[in-house]
Amino acid sequence: MKMAVIRLRGITKVYRVGMEQIHALDGVDLDVGQNEYVAVMGTSGSGKSTLMNILGCLDRPTSGVYELDGRVTTRMGGGQLARVRNERIGFVFQSFELMPRLTALRNVELPLIYSPSGWWGRAKRAREVLTTVGLADRMHHKPNQLSGGQRQRVAIARALINRPAILLADEPTGNLDSRTSEEILALFDELYRIGQTIIMVTHEPDVARHARRVVRMKDGKVLSDLSTGQDTARYSAASVAHAEPAGVGA
Repeated sequence: MKMAVIRLRGITKVYRVGMEQIHALDGVDLDVGQNEYVAVMGTSGSGKSTLMNILGCLDRPTSGVYELDGRVTTRMGGGQLARVRNERIGFVFQSFELMPRLTALRNVELPLIYSPSGWWGRAKRAREVLTTVGLADRMHHKPNQLSGGQRQRVAIARALINRPAILLADEPTGNLDSRTSEEILALFDELYRIGQTIIMVTHEPDVARHARRVVRMKDGKVLSDLSTGQDTARYSAASVAHAEPAGVGA
């Protein structure tokens, strides 16, 4: 494996509901190397969403060790975790999460406003990443002036602004039609090609085929971890077709 960007060992997450304990994650071990493209799949209740929240430092594990880019996040305080989320993790959500009153350029700049190292030159950097995602001519448009695919490109540019160690995408094509979804997935393919580490949660086999590795979750455990063995070609539908039927929620 390439140099590990993510290293999980014995990760558990237990929720208490009344007198009952829910084991959302049950001893998860996972390594993700630099410049890997990984899809995480599983049925409702499999633990994939909980795993994504922990990978994004949005939630803490009950036990276990999570190392991100060589740093043990499970020993960090709230302030440290917030800084890691802002500077080392890029988030792409199904619902875009853009500020409606801000232009594409200002939306993309937002993470740098909260990063001392990124205050100066933030507009230049924002223009660069918007150009990378194909929106050089839409920088001064507001979200309601953009198509769904263009809004998702703005969200991806915002996720890339801090040159994150990992790009986390949670059902990134869930609100898009099939043609626009293919355009966004082609953009992910290009980001992977130029070196970005990508982890994507999806329930759609057609989306997962763009990844180079598929991790399937069940009952809070890693059920299988399938490497395609191919770096540039998509692999057979058979490798993920059994993951779950389309339409199942996270």
